[in-house]
Amino acid sequence: MAQGVTFAAVRKLALALPGVEEGTSYRTPAFKVRGKLIARLREDGETLVVKVGFELRDFLMNADPETFYITDHYRGYPAVLVRLPLVDRARLREVLEEAWKHSAPKTLLAAHESRR
Repeated sequence: MAQGVTFAAVRKLALALPGVEEGTSYRTPAFKVRGKLIARLREDGETLVVKVGFELRDFLMNADPETFYITDHYRGYPAVLVRLPLVDRARLREVLEEAWKHSAPKTLLAAHESRR
């Protein structure tokens, strides 16, 4: 069973990714790579909006609909909503890394891959 993740843990995971900086989006804490949003905290303080492709979003929602979902507002956007009290830290790390890969410039992706 997942233990849940605090926003402090989200911050640590997001800022560990190359080139990610903390900022704001819609007046809430957000994480961006080279100015492109990868994730932001929703106004409720317990939900993270993560920018991922539609295929990954659908996979996550089918695999764990309690944790990963969307509202009508996000239906047409490549993003998934994550309930932080329910998400597993390792799963969130994977989802944030995929969001990073989705938005990071090719030069940053190549540098990251060469370091591995």
